[in-house]
Amino acid sequence: MRENIEFEAEGDTLRGWLYTPDDADEPVPTVVMAHGFSAVKEMYLDKFAEAFAEAGLGSVVFDNRNFGESDGEPRYEIDPYQQVRDYRHAITYAETREEVDSERIGVWGTSYSGGHVLTVGAWDNRVDCVVSQVPLTDGLYNLRRLVRADLIGELREQINEDRRARFRGEDPMYLPVVSEELLGDAALPTQDSYEWFTETEAERAPNWENEVTLRTIELMSEYAPKDHVEEISPVPLRMVIAEGDHLAVKDAAFETYEQAREPKSIVTLDGGHFDAYTEGFDEASTAAIEWFVEHLNP
Repeated sequence: MRENIEFEAEGDTLRGWLYTPDDADEPVPTVVMAHGFSAVKEMYLDKFAEAFAEAGLGSVVFDNRNFGESDGEPRYEIDPYQQVRDYRHAITYAETREEVDSERIGVWGTSYSGGHVLTVGAWDNRVDCVVSQVPLTDGLYNLRRLVRADLIGELREQINEDRRARFRGEDPMYLPVVSEELLGDAALPTQDSYEWFTETEAERAPNWENEVTLRTIELMSEYAPKDHVEEISPVPLRMVIAEGDHLAVKDAAFETYEQAREPKSIVTLDGGHFDAYTEGFDEASTAAIEWFVEHLNP
């Protein structure tokens, strides 16, 4: 069963869905979840929430601030620490729902939000279980892997000019999330990013917009969820990492897993970053379900 929901978060309204198992007759363990970099909830989060419901788990699914059906300005700006705070607002909202067992709350994130749940799991003691799928764990390292070394200086100067312009009260600068031209300006300059976002927009999410503010890139470079991973313990952590992930680069994710303390578990998927939503969905969703069922049951 799916219900449209909304909740207040520091002056803005965030919107999403509450999923509960059809046969639930008492409060159920519930997973709080949001999408990754610029993506909206229609980009396969419904599939994950439906699979969780079939396993007896509820889900609070929401669009990130500034994206999709959620409010927030400037539009299409990603502040990772604000998104972490919004996960915590979503947990607070979940606690108010009679369908939710507030003593059994998990967090699930993917890609950018796969890093967010590492941070939330470390900071919020209401979290009882964490699943981090194909996560970005070190923003600056990731940026240096995605952007050619000879273009980094130009990018930094663009960021500085955007900062000056915003200081003068001008509108923020924007760039595409993806581009058909791999050498063109794009926040995610990979072929698989272009294919997945454009195909998923056409098939599932016509409300997705192909742009983010330039400041989004600066904020990503300042964000390193790996710095918090040791603090998640004793909350159980499972990381789901794709062997062919060159977007949220897998070597950084594996290193982050090594830093984490027990109890922890790792599942590796065949394929690349976006296969977790498509060809590898069954494997990825099962990895999450098994971990949540094991650690959120009484």
